[in-house]
Amino acid sequence: MKMILFAIFGIAFGIIAAKAEVISWFRIYEMFRFQSFHMYGIIGSAVVLGAILIQFVKRSKMKDIDGNQIVLSDKNKSVARYLLGGTIFGLGWALSGACPGPMFILAGYGYYTILIVIVSAILGTFTYGLLRGKLPH
Repeated sequence: MKMILFAIFGIAFGIIAAKAEVISWFRIYEMFRFQSFHMYGIIGSAVVLGAILIQFVKRSKMKDIDGNQIVLSDKNKSVARYLLGGTIFGLGWALSGACPGPMFILAGYGYYTILIVIVSAILGTFTYGLLRGKLPH
């Protein structure tokens, strides 16, 4: 039952992202050239909504799907980790024209060349896992 719920939310996310043109390479290109507010508005709305929901989860002692209390620990703050990680993420996003969520939506739409990007993202994540202990955190 849990997996069906996740699948429903994933499908709904894909439909909403496609209709909002979040998966559009043109919209992403406009954003990186500072020609349109469309993507910045969507990202900004997501950040504000995420901050509100995180505060709600922290204050209401919400439980996860298994009934365990959700515990959100504070992150280590360092400029290097966010600057380096954000730069690598942004470069990958700009070069591929897709961030992680929309990559799978594009594959579902039949743009199979995005599978190269998906495999590369998985390999990058695996490489990070191998090198994590040697990187500045």
